[in-house]
Parts: sequence; C-alpha cells; structure tokens
Amino acid sequence: MNLTITRKEKISYGLGDMASHVGLDNVIIFLTFYYTDVVGLPAAFVGTMFLLARTADAIIDPAMGYLADRTNSRWGKFRPWMLWLALPFGVSCLLTYAVPESLTLTGKMVFATITYTFMMLMYTAINIPYCSMGAVITPNNEDRISLQSYRFFLATLGGAMSTFFMMPLAQYLGGEDKLSGYRWAMAIMASTAVIMFWICFANTRERIKAPATHNNYLSELRDLLRNDQWRVVSVLVITNIGFGVIRLGAMMYFVTYYLGSASYFMWMLGAHILGKAAGSALAKRLTRNFSKVQMFGYCAVLAGVLSIALFFAPKSIYVLVPLTFVVSTLYQATTTLMWVMMADVADYGEWLQGKRMDGVIFSTFLAVLKLGMAISGAIVGWTLGLSGYVANAPQQTSLAMYCIVALFTVVPGLLSLAAFATLRWYKLDDNTMKSINLARHSLS
Repeated sequence: MNLTITRKEKISYGLGDMASHVGLDNVIIFLTFYYTDVVGLPAAFVGTMFLLARTADAIIDPAMGYLADRTNSRWGKFRPWMLWLALPFGVSCLLTYAVPESLTLTGKMVFATITYTFMMLMYTAINIPYCSMGAVITPNNEDRISLQSYRFFLATLGGAMSTFFMMPLAQYLGGEDKLSGYRWAMAIMASTAVIMFWICFANTRERIKAPATHNNYLSELRDLLRNDQWRVVSVLVITNIGFGVIRLGAMMYFVTYYLGSASYFMWMLGAHILGKAAGSALAKRLTRNFSKVQMFGYCAVLAGVLSIALFFAPKSIYVLVPLTFVVSTLYQATTTLMWVMMADVADYGEWLQGKRMDGVIFSTFLAVLKLGMAISGAIVGWTLGLSGYVANAPQQTSLAMYCIVALFTVVPGLLSLAAFATLRWYKLDDNTMKSINLARHSLS
C-alpha cells in the first residue's frame, strides 16, 4: 500500500473544506441580511428558524456518521459522498437565495424554512464524511498535521472569497434587482463549490481500511462515551469554537461602539482572516521541534493571554489590528492541531475497543461543535441584553460597553486558557500514537 501523500492530494483534500466555506460562510454572514432586508422576513422569525434548524442538524449528525461508517463502495467509505452530494449541496445553497418575490409573506417564510433546513442537512451529509476522511487518508502523524494545515488554509481562503466577493457580485449581476443579484452571485459560488468537491473526490485516497461493523447505533454511541479521549477532545472543541464564535460575534459591536466607527470592521476582519491563513500554514512548521500537544498548549496560552491583553490595549486601530492578527494566528494553529487530535481519537478507539468508528466519532464531534456554536451565540446575545445594550444608540451605557469589550477580549481569552488546562487529561501524545499505530498494524 502506497502511504505517500503528495502535495496534489493535500491540496485536493483542502478544496473540500474550501467548498464548504464558500457555501456555508456565505450563508452565515449574508443570509440574515438577505432574509430581513431583501426578502422582508421578520427578524424574530429568522432567528427562531436558525435556532431550530441548527438544533435539528446537530441531533442528526451522529446518524449521518453511522451511515457513513457503513458505506461500502469501490471508492471507500467516505470519498463517494463527495461525488454523490456535491451537486445537491450546491443546489441547496442556491435555493436559500431563491425565495420567489411573488409569494405572500407566509409563503416566503415556508419557502425559507424548507430551503434553509435542506441546506443545513446537505452540509451535514457531505461534511461529516469529508471530516472523517481525514483520519483514513494516512496514519502518519506528520502527514496528518500537513493535511489539516492545507485544509484550513484553503478553508480560510474559501471563507474570505465568500465574504469579500458576495456583495460586489450581487450588485454587479443584479443592479437594482437585489433578489436577482443575490441569486446569480450564489449560483457562481455554489457552482465553484461543486467543482471543488469533485476535485477532492478525484484526487484523494482512503489508505486505512476499517473492517465491516455490524453493531447497532446505540451500541456505538455507548462505546463512544467509554472513549475517555473523545470526552477530553470534546471539551477542546467546545472551548475552541466558543473562542471563535464569541469573538467574531462581538467584533462588529466592538469596532462600532468601542472604536467608534463601523468602517474599522473590514480592517479587523481582514486581520482575523489573514491570521487564520497564517495559523493554518504555520501549524506544521510549529510541530517540527515540538509535539502537537506541546504546541497546542503554547499557542492556547499565548492566544489566551494576548486576547485578555486586548482588553487593556490602547484604543488604536494601529495597535488592535496587529494584535488581532497574532491572536487569530495562534487560535487557528490550535484549531488545526485539534482536528489532528480528533483523528488520533479514532485510532485510539480502534486500539482500545477493536473497531473503527470514524464516521460516528467525527459526526459527534461536529454535533458538539454545533451545540457549542449555538451556546456561544446565545452568550453574546444574553450578555448584551442583560447589560442594557440598545441597538443603534449613539452611546451605550458603561456596563454595556464593558461587556462588549469583554466579549471580544476577556471571554475568548479565558476559554483559550481553559483549553490549555484540559490538556492535562489528554494522553495521545506523539510517542503514544506511534505505539498505538504499531500495535494496530501488527494486528491487521
């Protein structure tokens, strides 16, 4: 069996996550505005629809992992889903921006609910096999780190492309007809995502072959909960996604009310995106002289301390933009290494329990991640509400201002330090994984 992972395969694998971010980041950033300001849906309805759809999506994640684990094709367990679901995923993204203008308000609400829920289901259906595939492309630790570095670098580019080009494309293609502009812009984005998924399918290989499993769904979930390292990494997932969601959720409020100008948002967002790209690219280099666990710890501590330091930094864009870049770089490095740890959990589970459950493991991690997103988003909203924040007010109260700054700086920093503290219970260091993989291969 050829275990060599070429740069072409690493790039092709990364294009799969780039495709996801081209579609999903666009939906996350612009869809609320599209529904409320272009289609005319009530904001309260949109918020409730998002909450219900995301909760339902998180619940079905393990079921999709269970199904992927039982896929048996000439292309492997996970690769064929890139082929089968690329087009449905692209169509689902397009449909979210295709609300017919001729419908009544109730009709538009029904159409939006069905199409948004369909899009989330298609994202889950293709993303869980994609994430699981990262654990079976190679058993080599260095190659896994490199693979995830390529993945998150390209995912960041996909998110940036979606963020910066959607509005100009919509305005160029639609002019005064905003509905048409958004629809055509998303058609271009969705078509690009479909092609990326197909390239991912064509140029990747599954090298770790798991034996067929016949256990039922509940039995596998029970086995999963007995995996102590799955529990540890789940805490890392919660703290990591909390860092990102709370920080980004508070960023617009921070620049608008604390810095005093919403025009600074693109500077701060640009620093964040560039930092994520740098962190993805640096993750492999950072592990050349240190183990991934050591490097995760160093980056988590530095990200936490510097994020808290932002609370005390001068109110200057010339100070805050560079610091934001550094914090985002460190944060993305921990994110990249965290996904390598997830793959190690799958190897550890196979060694511990005698069966491989990549689909179930990664689907439950994604379910934890989505629940973390929901909780983190709620924390931002609840904190603002309790602080006395008033939308569009020329000046916020002292308590509201304090909470806005703390949400952008102190709260993410504390979560990063909590992730570092959690490493105390993580035991799958590089030497342990080498021993586990040797034991697995000797039994295969």
